Amino acid sequence: MSHVTSADGTAIAFETTGTGPALILVDGAMCFRDAGPMRGVAAALADRFTVHLYDRRGRGASGDTLPFSVDREVEDLGALVDAAGGSAALLGMSSGAALATRAAARLGAAVTHLIAYEPPFMPEPARAGAAAYTVALAEALGHGDLDAALAAFFTRVGMPPAGIEAMRASPAWADNLAIAPTLAYDDAAMGDSSIPAAAGEVTAPVLALAGSTTPEFLQWGARSLAGAVPNGRFALVEGQGHAVDPTALAPLVVGFVA
Repeated sequence: MSHVTSADGTAIAFETTGTGPALILVDGAMCFRDAGPMRGVAAALADRFTVHLYDRRGRGASGDTLPFSVDREVEDLGALVDAAGGSAALLGMSSGAALATRAAARLGAAVTHLIAYEPPFMPEPARAGAAAYTVALAEALGHGDLDAALAAFFTRVGMPPAGIEAMRASPAWADNLAIAPTLAYDDAAMGDSSIPAAAGEVTAPVLALAGSTTPEFLQWGARSLAGAVPNGRFALVEGQGHAVDPTALAPLVVGFVA
C-alpha cells in the first residue's frame, strides 16, 4: 500500500496491480478497497492495465480533512493521476461514476477515458425521492446519528426494513457505521441527481454502461450521461444488474480503451 498527499494535505491510500495503461477505480457509496466490488474489477483488468485501487477520503486507510467538498475528492483523484504518471483512465461505479464524471471535467486531458457504470442520475420526476433522502441524511448526520444515516441509505437503495434489521445484528454494521459520514460525500457528488452541467466539459471519450437486467430507471442515468458528454456512447452489459460481475465488465472496458 502507498499514499499520495492531496492538495489539502490529506493522505490518500492506494495500491497498484497489473501492467499497461493507467486505470483508476472509483468506488461508490459505502465501498472502499476491501469492501465492495473494485478488488474483483482490478483482478479482471490487471492483465491489460496498471490498475490503481484507492480508498476515498474518510474510508479504509485514507485520511480525511474537514470541511468536506466535492472539490477535495476531485483533488484526490488529481493527485492519484499524477502518481500514475500524469494521465489515466477513470472507471467509476454508481455514485463513484458521478464523482469520476466531475473529476474528468475538471482534470481535462489528464483523464484519457471515462467509464461510468450505472451512475444513479435520475429524470426530473424521480428527483423528489433523492431530495428527501438528502434531507433525511443531513438531519441524521447533523445529530451524529450514524445508525439513522445508514438506515436512510439502505432504505433509499431499496433494502426492506427486515433486511436493515438483519444487518444491524451483524458484525458488519459496526464497520458500516465507521464510514457512514462519507454518505454525505456521495450525496454531494450526486448533486440534485440530474446530469451535472460539468458533463458537457468532459473532453475524454466516455463509455456509459448499465446492466441489461437493471431496472430502466437505473439505466436512464447511463444513457443520459452518454448523450450529455461531447464524446460518449452507451452500452448494456448483458445479463448483469447493479452488482456487475467483473468478468462481464472487463471485455467492454478493454475494448473501449484499446
